[in-house]
Amino acid sequence: MWNGLATPNWFFRISKYTMPLIKSPYIPECKFLSEYSSFPQDLENYVLKPLFSFSGTGVIFHVKKSDLDTIPVNERENYILQRKVQYAPVIQAPDGLVKAEIRLLFLWDDHQPRPTLVTNLARLQPGRYDRSEIQQEQNVGRRNGLFF
Repeated sequence: MWNGLATPNWFFRISKYTMPLIKSPYIPECKFLSEYSSFPQDLENYVLKPLFSFSGTGVIFHVKKSDLDTIPVNERENYILQRKVQYAPVIQAPDGLVKAEIRLLFLWDDHQPRPTLVTNLARLQPGRYDRSEIQQEQNVGRRNGLFF
């Protein structure tokens, strides 16, 4: 089981802090909250995430403008507003279909022609809830290592 004690310091930086800095079709659109002069009108399509939190703590899946307004301006650099990703429930588990999120960390040595996969993280969740609702109702925060 993935837990806060086993999480290396780089995980938080790689996981959330760098996302607004990477522009790719494979990275959900996101910006630091401090970069907005006005917030998007379609907040239902966004998730608010504190940069330095663990296991969904402080994540708001159903963002309202009032949620954003309550964050002091000088604290907004510590949050990202990320466009929601629509995961499909495609993996059969004993209790039904689950959604899968797979994160891969590659390092690229300047002297190598290709990056090297060094670690991964898979998250499996039931298809009918977002993660905050799941953790309140069931013990199903499934995290797994992947073998390729």
